[in-house]
Amino acid sequence: MLITISREYGAGGSSVARLVAERLRWRLVDNQVVEEVARRAGMAPGHVAPRGERGPWLIERLARALVVATPELIGPDPVETPEADEARLVKLTEQVVADACAEGNAVMVGRAAVALIGRRQDAFHVKLIAPVDYRTRVICDRLSVGEDEARKRIREVDDNRSRYHKQYYNRDWRDARNYHLTLNTAWLGLERSADLVIAAVGRGD
Repeated sequence: MLITISREYGAGGSSVARLVAERLRWRLVDNQVVEEVARRAGMAPGHVAPRGERGPWLIERLARALVVATPELIGPDPVETPEADEARLVKLTEQVVADACAEGNAVMVGRAAVALIGRRQDAFHVKLIAPVDYRTRVICDRLSVGEDEARKRIREVDDNRSRYHKQYYNRDWRDARNYHLTLNTAWLGLERSADLVIAAVGRGD
């Protein structure tokens, strides 16, 4: 079985996914997808030359190119990637996600997995949301930035995720009907959110 975790930026998607995977003793598929896409794209970390005092990390380049899922790892000056590169990386990501899904029980974070495997009978799709004020505090603490910058990043990341789903899969990322379960992590907390995901999956057995 597969659990996909989609999330608004700052809603705690990776944390909840990790808790769910640990409690179920399932594989967690998160940032390693980006690393595998990098490998298949021939973009090894050693091939990314430093630039000034801040090296353009591979994970930053791919996160910008894919416009999904790891904005918490993007620095203050992410590298722009042409649209042609993004389209190529989208295809590679689809291959990596498909391979990961073929390996048994897993909890998968982002990567448009909900769109890629949306019709599979053995998939359970979760969306994590939270008020902007709550997510702003999370991003301020995580990235050590001010509120204005945090709100700007939240808008950009959420808009990019929405655009990615619409452009490549013609799906509305914000439509609750695309998910089995939607949880407000600000109200529930991360631990309780993970409990509810596990309970909901158990009811579907």
